[in-house]
Amino acid sequence: MASVLSYESLVHAVAGAVGSVTAMTVFFPLDTARLRLQVDEKRKSKTTHMVLLEIIKEEGLLAPYRGWFPVISSLCCSNFVYFYTFNSLKAVWVKGQRSTTGKDLVVGFVAGVVNVLLTTPLWVVNTRLKLQGAKFRNEDIVPTNYKGIIDAFHQIIRDEGILALWNGTFPSLLLVFNPAIQFMFYEGLKRQLLKKRMKLSSLDVFIIGAISKAIATTVTYPMQTVQSILRFGRHRLNPENRTLGSLRNVLYLLHQRVKRFGIMGLYKGLEAKLLQTVLTAALMFLVYEKLTAATFTVMGLKSAHKH
Repeated sequence: MASVLSYESLVHAVAGAVGSVTAMTVFFPLDTARLRLQVDEKRKSKTTHMVLLEIIKEEGLLAPYRGWFPVISSLCCSNFVYFYTFNSLKAVWVKGQRSTTGKDLVVGFVAGVVNVLLTTPLWVVNTRLKLQGAKFRNEDIVPTNYKGIIDAFHQIIRDEGILALWNGTFPSLLLVFNPAIQFMFYEGLKRQLLKKRMKLSSLDVFIIGAISKAIATTVTYPMQTVQSILRFGRHRLNPENRTLGSLRNVLYLLHQRVKRFGIMGLYKGLEAKLLQTVLTAALMFLVYEKLTAATFTVMGLKSAHKH
């Protein structure tokens, strides 16, 4: 039990949260572009920079940063939960032996499930705040008017019931494979490289982070599209089927996409997403590795990363 509440897990959690916030802030406009491409099907422009230019032209210079605070606060909580759970579980299960890729995947998966169940309501509110006031090409979208995070929670619970906060939980649980796959590749590649050299350079960490995230994102992207649409919850979908984004709903949305845009419709906005996640993940891992190393050095603890 001591290892779950340990100082080391806390360092990992804080470093993970700081890393992700730094990275997300730097590449936030790319995420805005990706979300618009996923949710607003009537958009003509296909490329990331065209969408960003359109958003700036129509909605002002700061529009790509709309919803930054709720996203950052959710990200902070989410990553804190994820890194804390990941490192605590690893400490309990591995207990000083060498970790294997399989164990990394299982631990990553469990940490992801815990994370999704705890933080989905934050992301539902986020998606809506981020798209509030956006000029949509799609007439089926019902606009929202929330004053902030608390007001959004209040209005959603009042108008749509408490379960609406868990809209899109089902695809999110499937998406838990994303960080799990990413961590598996990241730890695996890291182990391979450490066989060849004593220490990893910043560039190594950046590249490994980028490769592992690119693989994970491409594999799970169609689910992310469905998840964004469900979380936004403003499309006039068949209403009796909205809660928890049941499997039927997910398949229905995937089917609609393929019917309308062909198989590539599932990957609409992938370019923006890849650019953003790959760069974000790489930068996040970099900040995370540096911060944990620095903290452990200062505290005179030997880094828990030598396994």
